Amino acid sequence: SFSVFIFLIVLLTSFDKSDAVDTNPLSVYVMQPIWDKIIKIVPLWIAPNVLTFSGFVMILVNYFLISFYDWDYTASGTSPGLVPTWVWLFSAFTTFCAYTLDSIDGKHARRTQSSSPLGELFDHGLDSWATSIFVLSFFSVCSRDNGKTGVSVYTMYIYLSVVLFNFMCSHWEKYNTGVLFLPWGYDLSQVLIAAYLLTGAVGVEVWHKPFLFGYYITDVLVILLIGKCPDLAHLKKTLKNGSLYEGLLPLVSPLLLFILLTVWVVLSPGNILAKQPRLFLWMVGVAFSNVICKVIICQMSSTRPELFHWFLFPLALVVYAAISGLLGWTEEMALAIFTVSVTAAHVHYGICVVSGQLSKHFNIYIFSLKKRVEE
Repeated sequence: SFSVFIFLIVLLTSFDKSDAVDTNPLSVYVMQPIWDKIIKIVPLWIAPNVLTFSGFVMILVNYFLISFYDWDYTASGTSPGLVPTWVWLFSAFTTFCAYTLDSIDGKHARRTQSSSPLGELFDHGLDSWATSIFVLSFFSVCSRDNGKTGVSVYTMYIYLSVVLFNFMCSHWEKYNTGVLFLPWGYDLSQVLIAAYLLTGAVGVEVWHKPFLFGYYITDVLVILLIGKCPDLAHLKKTLKNGSLYEGLLPLVSPLLLFILLTVWVVLSPGNILAKQPRLFLWMVGVAFSNVICKVIICQMSSTRPELFHWFLFPLALVVYAAISGLLGWTEEMALAIFTVSVTAAHVHYGICVVSGQLSKHFNIYIFSLKKRVEE
C-alpha cells in the first residue's frame, strides 16, 4: 500500500500551496504584513524545505530543553525556580521563529517557483507533529496539579487530544472539499509566545493566582485553545465525496486510536499517565501525527484511506496486555519501548516518503533548489 500511495501522489505535479484559506484576523491583518517583509530578506538560493525543517528543529530543541528541567511537569508548581528564566524567554524566541518560518515557507516556495507535492507533504507532515510538541511544551508553564493549583495529567491528555483532533479536522475538510481551511487555533502559538514572555518576566507564580472572577489565566488560555476547534462550517456545497461512508472514512482510524489510548489511560492498573505523563503524551502526539500524515497523502492524491491504520494493531495488543494485568510492573517499560518504536517508525516513514520516493520522482533535492542528477 505504501508504493500505491506514493505512485498516486506523483500524479499531482501541479500542486500549489495557495489552496489554503486563512480567515484569522490576527493572521490577515497583523502577521501577513510582517511575513511579507520578512520573506524579502530570505536569500533566493535557500530551499523552502530548509525553512520548514529549521522551524521544526527549533520546536524540538525547545521541547527537549524544557523536558530537561521539567520531565514530570511539576517544576513550575512545587519548585517554581527549577526552570531558569532564560528558558522561558528562549521558548518565546523559538516559538516565534518556528511559527514565522512555517508561515513563510509557502510564500518562499512560490517566490522561487519551487512548489511541489513534496513540499506540501513535508510542511503539513511536520506540522502534524509540531502541533503536539507545541502543546506539550506549554504544559510546563501550567504545571501539573499539586492539589492546589495546576492542571491534572488527565486534563492535559484531553486538551492535547482536542488540539490534535482540530488539526485532523482541517485535513479531513480538505479531503472532502479540496480546500484547506486553516483553523483559528493555528495561531495558538502566538498566544504561547505571550505566555512564555509573561512567565519569564514575572515568574510562573502568575499562573497560580486567580485572574478574573476567580478564574485563572490558564482557564482563559484553555478557552482560546478549544474555542475555535469545532470549525466544520465549510462542509457546504464543495463536497467531493458523494457517499457519507467515503466522507467519514478518514476519521475511523483517529477515533479508534483515541478510544484505545483513552481505555489505556482510564483502565491502567499502574496509572500509567500519572507515572509517565511526558512519555505517554509524546507517544500520543507521534501516533496521531502518523495517522494524520496518511490522511494528508490520501487528500493530496484523491485516494481512499485505509480503514485501519497499522499502528492500531500493536497498540491494541499493548493496551490489552496492560489493562489485563499481563504487563504487571513492566507497564512503564512497555510504554517506553512502544514509544521509541512508534517514534522510530514515524521518522522512518517520513524519510522513505519524502527522501526515498518523492525526491527521486520529482528529480529534486529536499534541502536544495538544484535538480538531482538523473540516474
